[in-house]
Amino acid sequence: MPTTQPLPLSTPNRNLVRLTIVRGITWTGFLAAIIFGVEVLGFELAVTAVIGVVLVMAVINLATWWRLGRHRAVTDGEYLLHLLADVAGLTLLFYFTGGASNPFITYYLVPVTIAAATLPWRCAWIIAATSMLGYSTLLAFHHPVPQLTGGHGPSPGLNLHVLGMWLNFALSAGLVTFFIYKMAHALRSREQALSRTRESALRNEQVLAVATQAAGTAHELGTPLSTMAVLLSEMREESGDNPMLQKDIELLRQQVDTCKSRLQQLVESADRRRMGEPQITDAEVWLAGVVQRWLVLRPDVSHHMTVAEHRSRPWLAVDTTLEQALTNLLNNAADANPDDIAIGLDWHDDEVIIDIRDHGPGVALSIADQLGETFVSTKSKGMGIGLFLTHATINRFGGGVSLYNHPQGGTLTEVVLPLAPAAE
Repeated sequence: MPTTQPLPLSTPNRNLVRLTIVRGITWTGFLAAIIFGVEVLGFELAVTAVIGVVLVMAVINLATWWRLGRHRAVTDGEYLLHLLADVAGLTLLFYFTGGASNPFITYYLVPVTIAAATLPWRCAWIIAATSMLGYSTLLAFHHPVPQLTGGHGPSPGLNLHVLGMWLNFALSAGLVTFFIYKMAHALRSREQALSRTRESALRNEQVLAVATQAAGTAHELGTPLSTMAVLLSEMREESGDNPMLQKDIELLRQQVDTCKSRLQQLVESADRRRMGEPQITDAEVWLAGVVQRWLVLRPDVSHHMTVAEHRSRPWLAVDTTLEQALTNLLNNAADANPDDIAIGLDWHDDEVIIDIRDHGPGVALSIADQLGETFVSTKSKGMGIGLFLTHATINRFGGGVSLYNHPQGGTLTEVVLPLAPAAE
C-alpha cells in the first residue's frame, strides 16, 4: 500500500516573492532609520560596517529576484535558507547598533512568524531557535550605542529592562511558532478537505450522468439483442453437420445471453425498491464465482488464482456493482495480455486485498496519477469509463484501487476492500 502523502504546506514560489518584497521594504526602512539616527540624533555608529550589512542584504535581495525568474520550483529547504539569511543579517545589523538595547530587536519575530505560517514544523523551530540564539548572543556581544544604553562599557545595556525584553521575546517566539503553525496547518487541512469534497461531488455527478445514459442504453439494446438471439437460433438450425460452425454460433449465443442478463440486472438494480443491503459473503467463494463468470466472456484468456492460507475466513460486503467493477479490472488485464493472468487473494485484520497481474506493456507514467479520477484510458480505443466507474464503485465500498508497473513487467492492479463481519 502506498504511504499517505503529507499535506502540501504552501506555494513556496509565491512565499519567496512575498519574502523578497518584505525584505526590500524592511531594509530600506532600516537604512532610513540609520541615516536619521546618525545625521539628526548623532548616534555613534560604525557607519561603514552598518552600511556594508545593508548592501549585502540588498545584493541578496537582487539575487533572489533573479532566481525567481528561473523556471525552477522553490523547495522548503531553499526557503529556509532565505529566512536564515534574514536572521543572520538582522543579527549583524543589531550587533553594530546596540545589540539587545536596539528598539528594533523584536523584529526577529517577523521571520519567526513567516516560518511558522509557511514551513514544516521542524523548519519553523529552526528559525525560532536561530533567532533566539542571535538575540541571546547580542545580550553580551555588541557594539554599544551610548544614546540607546545610557552608559558605557562592553555591555552597559545588560539590565533588568533588557533581560525582561529578552524573556518577552523568548515567550513570544515560542507562542508564535506553536500557535501560528497550528492555525495555518488547520487551514491547510480544511482547504484540502474542501478540495476532496468538491472532487467527490464532481465525480458523483459524472457517475450519475453515466448511470442515466446507461439506463437508456440498456432499454435500447434490448431489441437488437433479441434480434441477434433469433438469428443465431436460425443459423444454428441451418449449420447442419458443421461442428466448428455450431461451436462458434453457440459461443455467440452465450455472449448474447450474457449481455441480456447483464442488462436485466442493470434495470433491476436501478429500481430503488429492489435495492437492498450488500450481501456478506466469503471473499474466496465470491471471487471464484466472479472469475468463472468472467471466463465465459473471455474464453481466450489463461489464468491462475492463488489464495493465501489463514486460519480465519475473509468476508466481504458485495453486490452486483462490485462484481462489475472487478470484471472491468480483469478485462483490462486481458486486453493488455490474455496469457497467464495472475489473480491473488489475501487478507489481514481489517482488509481484503485482491491482486491482478498481467504481462502487458504496463501503465504510462504520464497518465498513472489520473487513472480513475477522470475519463482516461490505458487502451488506444478505450474511453476511460471502465476505470472511472470501477474506482467510484470500490470507493463507495470504502476501498481503493492502485495500479503499479510490476518490476518484472506488466501491470499489477491492487484492490483493497474493508473486511466485513462474519456472516451469521
